[in-house]
Amino acid sequence: MQAAAFVLVGGSSSRMGRDKALLSWNSRPLVDDVARAAAVAGSVALVGETTRYKQFGFDCLPDLRSGCGPLGGIEAALESRRGDLNLILACDMPGLEHAWLSRLLSHAQETGALCVASRDPGGIHPLCAVYRSECLPAIRRNLDARRLRLLDLLRELGATTLERTRPLWNVNTPHDWASCQVREKSLSSADAH
Repeated sequence: MQAAAFVLVGGSSSRMGRDKALLSWNSRPLVDDVARAAAVAGSVALVGETTRYKQFGFDCLPDLRSGCGPLGGIEAALESRRGDLNLILACDMPGLEHAWLSRLLSHAQETGALCVASRDPGGIHPLCAVYRSECLPAIRRNLDARRLRLLDLLRELGATTLERTRPLWNVNTPHDWASCQVREKSLSSADAH
């Protein structure tokens, strides 16, 4: 079964006040770090502005519909027909582990679920999930009806979740970003001991 990964970069980063994808993480832009982690799926493409991130050397796919948020990005990813299993990640999720993303892909393949999403103590993460290509008709229907909430789509798909105890980070605001950096420093110093 063919797998592919997609990193969504189409957001405006309005709550952050600057482009989240270009925040520095592990001495490189966050989008590059996320895309490198996503490489466990094989091919990686960025979905969003095609010229803005081309310097990172990944294929860039445009959204097919503007103003549809992440659901529009997922549509573009699945429409590209690069994979049967499509690992979809937000560009603003620092610290994604290869092992976790591999588990998501394996679980999706083993269970046959239309969608397998990450769940941590804070809830479900529809942008750290695997969507089968068969999800495309449901995604199109939701977009046509302007039903853009990802959690509603996951319910419609009967998505399963894969539980993890360590929180996933999704940095939307300067406060989120500062908290994430503090947490990472404390984890790094704990690992050093």
